[in-house]
Amino acid sequence: MWEKISKSIGDLLLSLQPNCLPNRNRVPCETVHGANMDVQWGRCHVCLEGSRLCICDHSINDSKIVQNGTDIEHHVEANGSFAHAVLNMIGMLIGLGQLSIAYAVETGGWASAFLLIGLGIICAYTSNLLGKCLDKNPKSRSYSDIGHQAFGTKGRVLATTFVYTEIFMALVSYTISLHDNLITVLSGTQIKMAWAKLSSSQFLTITAVLVALPSLWLRNLSAISFLSSSGHIVFPDLYKAMKDPARFTKVSIVSFTLVTALYTALGFMGAKFFGGEVDPQITLSMPKHLIVTKIALWATVLTPMTKYALEFAPFAIQLEHKLPDSMSSKVKMIIRGGVGSCLLLIILALALSVPYFEYVLSLTGSLVSVGISITFPCAFHTKICWGQISRPIMILNLSLIAFGLILGVVGTISSSKLLVQSLRKAHSA
Repeated sequence: MWEKISKSIGDLLLSLQPNCLPNRNRVPCETVHGANMDVQWGRCHVCLEGSRLCICDHSINDSKIVQNGTDIEHHVEANGSFAHAVLNMIGMLIGLGQLSIAYAVETGGWASAFLLIGLGIICAYTSNLLGKCLDKNPKSRSYSDIGHQAFGTKGRVLATTFVYTEIFMALVSYTISLHDNLITVLSGTQIKMAWAKLSSSQFLTITAVLVALPSLWLRNLSAISFLSSSGHIVFPDLYKAMKDPARFTKVSIVSFTLVTALYTALGFMGAKFFGGEVDPQITLSMPKHLIVTKIALWATVLTPMTKYALEFAPFAIQLEHKLPDSMSSKVKMIIRGGVGSCLLLIILALALSVPYFEYVLSLTGSLVSVGISITFPCAFHTKICWGQISRPIMILNLSLIAFGLILGVVGTISSSKLLVQSLRKAHSA
């Protein structure tokens, strides 16, 4: 029973994680409260196109671009309205978890509803803590910057490691979803490749990933941003873009309330409609003959194919700018594209080797999402604002840190055990 509940917690927590797509011509890409690892450790968001050399002073609204020996002042205005911020945050929060929310509610029962509401409240609170951390240092612009502000280089490395781990594991989940839904979309398609020992679904998945692979070699990643379903910015960017950052708390409350209500409704309706037959991915439980089902299935198939390059963007840009200046742009492109291609092939291999969407998703939520969305924000805020916060807030932060650690450890162990059991059953069959 506890294993079901703890696995549901992982699914529910991941359902409240932001979607990770670019906004306009920028290519920030991190999950959960943001962590833009762009050029200069995530602080420059205005000079990522083409071959421009960026010299940023890391101020809130100003940066300089050097192009053809000419300094160009670039001013970024913070003019986002309250409604715009709410819409952006809602768009960020509706992500991969929507596929598994009905399954989580069905397996976890009524406890899942209370957990979802509780986690929604906690995440709204921790997102507000990140805003308070940004207030303390106007030069901080990303999740990693906040980690550095709190614990120095170790804090930045830890935050960045967790963020990239979540991106990697989320892409594995997306690829598993691609595999599961693609064979449903192309049901009846039989491809015999006995020499390669591949099933039809595996062959189709490999083909789909290889079709998306060339996008990793694009230099100007904004060229493919139109392929994504929407453009979302991460929490620190959202805070910085607001005309009145003081209203960020209200934005968090409104956004998390609406998304939590939406997910709770989706979860109970899906669990009620499909009952014990509900699939870990709700799209696989929907009646196959309906047009809306076909649309949902194709959307689930195409989404991962458009996400690979966008998710790899921060790492690719950081890698390229770490290479020696003496290297030609062509060589840098080859290195960047080659490394990205290798990582994508590793993700594909893992997805085909461990094709258990619900367990991988739950493991992602427990192993990294709990830390990024609960533990770290509380720890960052406590360290940065030490001596300036009230005793009740201090107790609350420390309690949530302990809660996050326990939840992460228990959930990780439970999800790992279920994953290993599934693998053993598959090999023994």
